[in-house]
Amino acid sequence: MKFIKILFLLASITVFGQTDSDNQIAVYNFPKLRSSITMPVTIPLSEISNMINASVKDLIYQDDSYTDNNNDQFKVKVWKTRPIRLVGGTNQNLLIEVPLKIWAEKGIGTLGLYTYQSTTFETVMSFNTTISLKNNWTILTQTRPNGFRWVTKPVLDFGRIEIPITSLVEKSLVEQQKKFCITIDQQMAEQLNFQNYAVMAWNVFANPFQISEEYNTWLKITPISVHITPLQFYANQINTSLGIDIYSETFTGSRPESSLPVKTVSDFDFVSALGNQFLLQTTANIPFTEATAIARNMFLNKEYDLRGSSVKIKDIKVYGEANRVMIEAETDGYVNGTAFISGIPVYDENKKKIVLSDTKFKLKTSNILQKTATLLFRGRIVKMIEEEYGIPTQDLENSSKKSIDEAFNKEYYKGLKMNGKVFNLKPSKIFMNPSGITALIYINATLKLMLNGL
Repeated sequence: MKFIKILFLLASITVFGQTDSDNQIAVYNFPKLRSSITMPVTIPLSEISNMINASVKDLIYQDDSYTDNNNDQFKVKVWKTRPIRLVGGTNQNLLIEVPLKIWAEKGIGTLGLYTYQSTTFETVMSFNTTISLKNNWTILTQTRPNGFRWVTKPVLDFGRIEIPITSLVEKSLVEQQKKFCITIDQQMAEQLNFQNYAVMAWNVFANPFQISEEYNTWLKITPISVHITPLQFYANQINTSLGIDIYSETFTGSRPESSLPVKTVSDFDFVSALGNQFLLQTTANIPFTEATAIARNMFLNKEYDLRGSSVKIKDIKVYGEANRVMIEAETDGYVNGTAFISGIPVYDENKKKIVLSDTKFKLKTSNILQKTATLLFRGRIVKMIEEEYGIPTQDLENSSKKSIDEAFNKEYYKGLKMNGKVFNLKPSKIFMNPSGITALIYINATLKLMLNGL
């Protein structure tokens, strides 16, 4: 049962690439964000059946002695004829059916002289197994005999005499059924012990993931806690829901240090219900080099009319100053100098852009006479920046959504299939960092985990 390995992999979502000015990658650690992931999990009973069938040999029981059991002159062999079948019950239980073929041979006689006759017949042995999930990642099962039904009854044919041996066989079957209950519980306890898998999955995230080689960007996921809803039994599957609280951290530059591996995983919490959709938070960085490239593409060498003359922007760059974005534009023509326009970056959902608000203007020029044109120039360039300049986020949103959809619809391990859908993805709070502008991204999505073909 490898499906626990995947539970924490759901948080490794690719985010937008990051770099810094002068094309040199700076070391910067973005805020540690707390998020949570919830998803329904479906475990087909056929998977548990496959596990049990793999652990139970075809020849279940064999008695090759005539003289044991008080010289009963009876031999018997019991085979499993078809795969063991599981059906979900109505009270946290599984109904198990084991189809058996039995060969029996009985000796008739006395004083050491016996005539032997064999027969072959079939029966279906039934069990009732209750399952409870313990919060230390183990499964507790209790299997009880639930009788058996004859497909063909055992009869020894001595020609004129037919001797039913149902009572002899039933005695043996009852004893073997009790022993088989112990075998079922032992196999389930071994195969359904999730603690080892949880430790392995937890330690996967001891090492950060490089999510962008081009921009040397790393994502580190730290699971905090896990919540699980009670198991729900249906005719052909078991359902539950998982909630994982995580910290996600984004790094640029050097690879961050690995976390120390754990030897045990903390117990999980039981909750009555979890929502179908979840909210995941991550960050995306727009470096100042990219912000500058956008500004140059929009304004460099552009000429603007001002009082019958023109002003040309001959250079422009974007950088940060405190909590504001600073646009520095060198101009010549009617106004010859350097204009500084600063503003607080905010996300405009209608424009799908990061724009500037609360803009401020300052002009630096050596020509005192030109200062009389400052008011005219200020009004024109500030309006131009507010209306035209912005950092488009549509590509960021599309690329992030695509990356998440790819991560949410993947088979990470054979037999462990994940299906997910992003319903809403948008930047929210915008804040500054030393190398660029950071957008906090909210992601609403659904996930479903399906075990099939382990």
